[in-house]
Amino acid sequence: MAVAFTFPGQGSQAVGMGKELAEQFAPAREVFEEVDDALGQKLSALMFEGPEEELTLTANAQPALMAVSMAVIRILQAQGLKLQNKVRYVAGHSLGEYSALCAAGAFSLTDTARLLRIRGNAMQKAVPVGQGAMAAIMGLDDAVVDDICQKASSLGVCQVANDNGGGQLVISGVAAAVERAVELAREKDAKRALLLAVSAPFHSALMQPAAEAMRMALGEVERHNPVVPVVANVVVEPVQDGDRIVDLLVEQVTGRVRWRETIEWLAAHEVSELYEIGCGKVLTGLARRINKDLHGVTVRSAEEIEAALKALGV
Repeated sequence: MAVAFTFPGQGSQAVGMGKELAEQFAPAREVFEEVDDALGQKLSALMFEGPEEELTLTANAQPALMAVSMAVIRILQAQGLKLQNKVRYVAGHSLGEYSALCAAGAFSLTDTARLLRIRGNAMQKAVPVGQGAMAAIMGLDDAVVDDICQKASSLGVCQVANDNGGGQLVISGVAAAVERAVELAREKDAKRALLLAVSAPFHSALMQPAAEAMRMALGEVERHNPVVPVVANVVVEPVQDGDRIVDLLVEQVTGRVRWRETIEWLAAHEVSELYEIGCGKVLTGLARRINKDLHGVTVRSAEEIEAALKALGV
């Protein structure tokens, strides 16, 4: 049976992220220094010490999460891991797709950090604060939520942004439309339907200005075919062509993160072991809800790195 590496998205950041890795491993320190240099900012200081409200800004959180994931990857590689020999697929949740692509050699670390800074800024600026919203809806079928979004869209853009599995869907769009969708979901007896504390309506058509910004930015960076296929968020199929990856990353800004289907696809293609690389444990928890036969582990500390190397036979 096969192994896949998954890479977390926004929301998994926390003050202190990466600090222990930097104290214990030279490859981690090198990653954080390279990201700091790429951005012209001591992002590592913000990651290690905070303040939290600055770290959670989209333009900081995105490169920070990627940096920790790449620190773990570089540590594993320094201990002898060759991704293409041990890992069948990689996948990342939203911004995590950039981490996955960087790990698989599609983009350099410097370029990935800069791309995520541009992405974070562009997503934040695409819609004036307060005009967009996102909400989580739990306990309703996908088709019902799609129908609710369709009805609410008479008030403006409203669409499913994330299908995270386990009956959890996130919707995104114009604030009035999303608020109406929450009311409709409650009328349909959703287990939960609540607005999320986010700064912009991510993964909706309102993000089109950010998609255009990413098309320009991605067009300017050197790209390679990844050494391991990346199961892309918006199409749920393995991609190894560098040019196609760029198109899909642009599409991803306004498109649905099809995470439930991604995990189901991996399980259907011989993957039995999922390693969540970097901060948090969100993806490991989601995988357990989607498919109980999958074995998921987090890889974010010295102990977990050692255990992963042993399990992978490195």
